[in-house]
Amino acid sequence: MKVLNMGWNRKEKFVILILYMAKVKLTKTELKAQSDALKRFKRFLPMLQLKKQQLQAEITAIVARIENVAFQEATERKSLDTWVSLFSDCAYTPTKLVTVHSIDTTTSNIAGVAIPVFKEIKTTSATLDLFETPAWLDSAITLVTRMLRLKAERTILERQRELITLELNTTSQRVNLFEKVKIPECHEKIRVIKIALGDQQTASVTRGKIAKGRSKKASKSEEDAA
Repeated sequence: MKVLNMGWNRKEKFVILILYMAKVKLTKTELKAQSDALKRFKRFLPMLQLKKQQLQAEITAIVARIENVAFQEATERKSLDTWVSLFSDCAYTPTKLVTVHSIDTTTSNIAGVAIPVFKEIKTTSATLDLFETPAWLDSAITLVTRMLRLKAERTILERQRELITLELNTTSQRVNLFEKVKIPECHEKIRVIKIALGDQQTASVTRGKIAKGRSKKASKSEEDAA
């Protein structure tokens, strides 16, 4: 809390400083506690900043992979579009040729975030009668399977991006908290406590001098009286 840099007039600054100091224990114990807290914040901040950079780099890489897979998917779809007229005279449609049963994934850890990693899809292809169905359906099944695999991979990549983005938001909030709140707050509390302790020490020395002066004065008075 920088009470001297907020645009307040002198009286307002004085009142705010008094209120702020009232919330801070003006003791050596509190000074040590704030100094220790400041050291911890300064030690953790670089780690948080590094994690933030890692997450940002990973998101960039994931977005590139999503775009690449989406491009491949669009290319395969364009190839399938050339067969649309053939499907109009066929008992099968692309959705009936291949059925996805499950998407196999593994788990990876990116900067402390557990994310799914695409492995493979399990599918079942329609049973074709070699004598009753056209030969091109075999090629169509292969193409549709590739499209479904690419779609599943893109879905997993998008989930990765979602999870890492959530972690990035949390990490960014913590970085901002340390940089803009906790560390400045500790600096300000330490400054206020040091000023108060300095004032207390000055007052103590002054009281000691006054007491010493009174003692000398009293001794001199006794000597004069004798």
